[in-house]
Amino acid sequence: MQYKSLGNTDIKVSEFALGCWPFAGGSVWGPQDDAVSISTVHAALDKGITFFDTAEGYDDDSHSEEVLGRALVGRRSEVVIATKISPPHLIPDLVEETCDASLSRMQTDYIDLYQIHWPNHDVAVEDSIAELIKLRDSGKIRSIGVSNFGVQDLSEVLESAEIVTDQLPYNLLWRPIEVEILPKCLDNNVGLICYSPLAQGLLTGRYASADDVPDGLSRSRLFSNDRPLANHGEDGCEEEAFTAISNVIEISNELGEHPAKVSLAWVRSRPGITALLVGARSPEELDLNIPAFEYELPDGVADQLTALTDPVKAKLGSNADMWNGDNRMR
Repeated sequence: MQYKSLGNTDIKVSEFALGCWPFAGGSVWGPQDDAVSISTVHAALDKGITFFDTAEGYDDDSHSEEVLGRALVGRRSEVVIATKISPPHLIPDLVEETCDASLSRMQTDYIDLYQIHWPNHDVAVEDSIAELIKLRDSGKIRSIGVSNFGVQDLSEVLESAEIVTDQLPYNLLWRPIEVEILPKCLDNNVGLICYSPLAQGLLTGRYASADDVPDGLSRSRLFSNDRPLANHGEDGCEEEAFTAISNVIEISNELGEHPAKVSLAWVRSRPGITALLVGARSPEELDLNIPAFEYELPDGVADQLTALTDPVKAKLGSNADMWNGDNRMR
């Protein structure tokens, strides 16, 4: 397992970050046994994974923060916890209260990386950041990050504080951040935490066509707005996406590797990457993904994969919002 620093801090994180949203179960992820979630955290720790990402908003059948906290009893000192504050709670009077609730659920007295989950354009970002700085100065949080921030929002927040990371969707099928956001991050030493590095499972090859994808996962802008849970108002790019998936599978077969392994290795090869969020739901799923963090693509293959997925990138444009045609990442 490789480890990297969060921005300019001395906080080291594993390149493999366990995404804990699936621990919530519910309508997006389906039933999830808390005991299995806890055993997944323990298995991750035993394999050198030290970075765990959750959010106050991951609250459905279970609360992800609470499950993670239970899993880390007696092992808190071994890990780096990242969680997120939701947009409605960015009102200055609510920031510390919200942080305290997360601390309580996770049974800890500090958060290593506290992230703004989405911008709240009804609240002056400098006012929210001022409260986060107070939390950092008091020791309740160690560093400040953002999630789903586009160029304008990232520029504004950088005027008020040092931001160590921006958490954004990035994978072979989802490359809009390359247009503007990634260059901004690189220019300001803001590390990229990639969520959905396997395009919510599409790049594993488990779905033969768009019609095979569950409703909870087919709501992104890759899919037609006719899908049951989609509300982005766009035509989608199903044909381009599944042609790209076929191409990725073909290259993977030529390499003798699983497409998930190849797809994760491609993301790892990109500049500015701090960590990849992988939402493993069991120790078995964890084991399937770990080899990708020990694998480097042969020379030329990354460029080949990039070229083969360019049609999807062109169709999506610069809007990095996976779910809204009206871009929330300004």
